Amino acid sequence: MKARGKVFRSKDNVDADVIIPARYLNTSVPEELAKHCMEDIDKDFVNNVKQGDIIVADKNFGCGSSREHAPIAIKASGISCVIASTFARIFYRNSINIGLPIIECEEAVKGISAGDKVSVDFDTGVITNETTGKSFKGEPYPEFMQNIIKAGGLIPYINAKNAK
Repeated sequence: MKARGKVFRSKDNVDADVIIPARYLNTSVPEELAKHCMEDIDKDFVNNVKQGDIIVADKNFGCGSSREHAPIAIKASGISCVIASTFARIFYRNSINIGLPIIECEEAVKGISAGDKVSVDFDTGVITNETTGKSFKGEPYPEFMQNIIKAGGLIPYINAKNAK
């Protein structure tokens, strides 16, 4: 499993209320949530993000509330992966549950700038900054987590397994 895209940089302690503001939680429709993703940080984020792009964040990305709306909004906006020094644990699990690939790697975060082109190989955990040519080693996903993400999330994964 791989991701490749242009980088959008984020800071420390980006909480779920900033990723998708509470005023938009009257829906759980991914396309509607995507329209407002990150708007309190960057009003133009949704206009500038392209399918496959990547968010690179500092520490504690996704902290705050436990709502699944935050990773749903990110995924629906076109982001293919989030790389961070650390994630809030509930955001980490919610991301896997809805099929949003994320990876922790502090060295990569330090070595990647906004606008860089980055690729991620989830089988090996290798993150490559194609702009600078530098590579970083994150923790690869275990096979069962890759299968959940490939299926589009936990529920589609369970449904597919039960259909067999």
